[in-house]
Amino acid sequence: MPFLIRWLKARVPSAARVAGQQNRVISAVAVGPHQKVVTVEVGPESARVWLTLGVGSNGITCLHTAAAPTVVHDYDGPSTVPGV
Repeated sequence: MPFLIRWLKARVPSAARVAGQQNRVISAVAVGPHQKVVTVEVGPESARVWLTLGVGSNGITCLHTAAAPTVVHDYDGPSTVPGV
């Protein structure tokens, strides 16, 4: 029975895995042997937020919150040089 449950978990996506696909790690910096500062992007597509978190052996602390920058792509294709 445990083998069957493990096999099913590997093949059926759970809600936690689907929700985790929306979040992403922007950066992670080690500041000590057991401490890190991690910036993650979370939230729905219309209201993304960057959280700067202090991660240590005693827990996770939110250090800063900011709106995620919006990326605007103004690329219209390769530029052409006249006469070439």
